[in-house]
Amino acid sequence: MVLFGSSDEMLSRLKRSRKSRVDTTLEVGIDMARGPKSASAPVGVISKVLKILEALQGSGSGLGLKAICDATGIHKSTAHRFLKHLEREGYLICTEAGAYLIGPRLSQMTARVNPQANLQTVARPVLWELWKSTQETVNLAVLDQNTVLYVEVMESPHEFRLSSRVGTRRPLHATALGKVLAAFLPDDVKDSILSTITFQPSTQKTIMNMVQFRRELQKIQRQGFALDDEEAVPGARCVSAPILNSRGEAVGAVSVSGPVTRLSLSQVATLADAVTSTARSISAAMGFHAGGTRAATRSFGGKNHSVRV
Repeated sequence: MVLFGSSDEMLSRLKRSRKSRVDTTLEVGIDMARGPKSASAPVGVISKVLKILEALQGSGSGLGLKAICDATGIHKSTAHRFLKHLEREGYLICTEAGAYLIGPRLSQMTARVNPQANLQTVARPVLWELWKSTQETVNLAVLDQNTVLYVEVMESPHEFRLSSRVGTRRPLHATALGKVLAAFLPDDVKDSILSTITFQPSTQKTIMNMVQFRRELQKIQRQGFALDDEEAVPGARCVSAPILNSRGEAVGAVSVSGPVTRLSLSQVATLADAVTSTARSISAAMGFHAGGTRAATRSFGGKNHSVRV
């Protein structure tokens, strides 16, 4: 066995070893220098997209391109490219006025995390489609402290219109929203809430006793929608349908309201189809599946409504 070679051979080996270590160090240094730089590009893109989504999340009526750029500091051409891609993928929608809103695909994702907290986010793009098709005031409401609480209002573009303010409260028995919310509650909850109702007249057509009100709720369960025919406001009609959770229970309601001069009784069936379609789309995003429960089967009159968003 040879333990040591000649001095020339050993010198050659040392040189090769040193060169190898130097080359390896250089390669590692180059990779380390390149690594963060190459990784920063996708991270930067994600950061900008998140800034856009955060800006839109905080705006109920949507934001235009300039407003988005002002809020995020993103260059106009870059923001436009991101927005168009997100729109194509269904994460955003763009209104006719050029305002961007959170779209149905993103809404469905957020709804699975916290359904109740995200009802407005889920509903907004679908309500916008209903508003465009009817050109009447569109409302979103929930049951709160045994009253109807309006949480979203998209006003009709007509000069003569019916509208409520966000935060307005109205009685259950006098509104289509209230009636449909009550109709699709679990029986024990429904009985508890109905026992608190004081029948005060809003108009001459307001329901004024429990027998009539329960009969009305049974009718609403069968047909899947509720009608307020000048019961809350003289000269105004409203058609409403329930938004259901995975158990087929009402977690909200959507409605279209307007003056009787435009919303004639002959139009109620058509409006009911449109409102029910919207409610079905929102319900699906909230985890509702038709046919899952007996209440679910009744809720939309057995029809297969859908809305494009």
